[in-house]
Amino acid sequence: MFLEFFYFLRKHGLNVSLSEWMALLEALQLGLAESSLLRFYHLCKAVCIKNEAHYDLYDQCFSAYFNGTEAPASLKEDVLNWLKDPKFPRAPTAEELARMKDWDLEELRKEFEKRLQEQNERHDGGSHWVGTGGTSAFGHSGYHPGGIRAGGESRSRSAMQVASERRFRNLRHDLTLDTRQMGAALQQLRELSRDNHSEELDLDATIEATAKDAGDLHLVFRHEKKNTIKLLLLMDVGGSMTAHSRICEILFSAAYAAKHFRAFEHYFFHNCPYESLYKDIENEDALLTTDILNKLDPSWTCMIVGDAAMHPAELTMPGGSVNYFQRNAEPGYAWLQKIQKRFPRTVWLNPDAPHEWNIPSVKIVRSLFQMFPLSLDGLQEATAWLRKKGQA
Repeated sequence: MFLEFFYFLRKHGLNVSLSEWMALLEALQLGLAESSLLRFYHLCKAVCIKNEAHYDLYDQCFSAYFNGTEAPASLKEDVLNWLKDPKFPRAPTAEELARMKDWDLEELRKEFEKRLQEQNERHDGGSHWVGTGGTSAFGHSGYHPGGIRAGGESRSRSAMQVASERRFRNLRHDLTLDTRQMGAALQQLRELSRDNHSEELDLDATIEATAKDAGDLHLVFRHEKKNTIKLLLLMDVGGSMTAHSRICEILFSAAYAAKHFRAFEHYFFHNCPYESLYKDIENEDALLTTDILNKLDPSWTCMIVGDAAMHPAELTMPGGSVNYFQRNAEPGYAWLQKIQKRFPRTVWLNPDAPHEWNIPSVKIVRSLFQMFPLSLDGLQEATAWLRKKGQA
């Protein structure tokens, strides 16, 4: 079974060496996977995958190969027993909803933590609002202003905060399919200027001068033109952006592979940039946003990619980050203002269709940045606007 998996990985482009595979088998013999498919997944990934850019391909291969693998019988029995007596969170009353509307974020936090301490029964609600299910007055999954969820990502995008472990995936930079057109659109950002420190042969002028002198060779040189564009790419990942990973990775791959930028830097964030931006969001490798802004001068062009779909509190309130455990001292809007002030040539690329841009958070972002669809046409419009902005 494991030998077939070895060939399966290699067949799909993961160059796992024989020595790495033997090391994995030795680790299995030592019992490091402990008969757990999950532990085997992490063990194989650590031993055999050398480049983090290949993590996503590994995940796809693992899922495809082990799809349908039987779970332990005891686990099935536990799940079936749980389903015999499912409990669903009740909806809040009109009086409770009215009371919640008057709470600010700090009051909401206190009430949430109070409910966690009071919880003394089975917890059956993994993705609902303030409270922990059971008899909680806040176990309803619909919209109300100021929700905190104890669980995973919100499908309705209306959670003010999420009190759970947050895991994100970096975008791949090695895609080749469909990147050519994206790369051509980005190439329109080029700004050529004369470099007085280097020269290149002017072929047309050399031919003309040589012809005028009856064939005696006259070499004519001119100052070389170099591209001066410097691009900063900020990309939202995770949550509602997961559905747009493919188009974002195509753009990221095109920018990452481009040779026509004088300089290129990229960082990741979730929902809104705050005091930190991530070079590697999977491993929480963060840099202070202030340090990045101080390092890059205003001549840089900035592209921000995200759907801007979030609870308005993430933009307008200190401590309003969707991550419950993050206490951002300044609201997201203040950080966006700093980015806009530092880089006057900034555009926002939105993967959602324009007819979905009428929600409050998108309107707030559009009050600061020119927003364009994340499509080939939208990217061409954005580059045209940036060039015009640079010439103004």
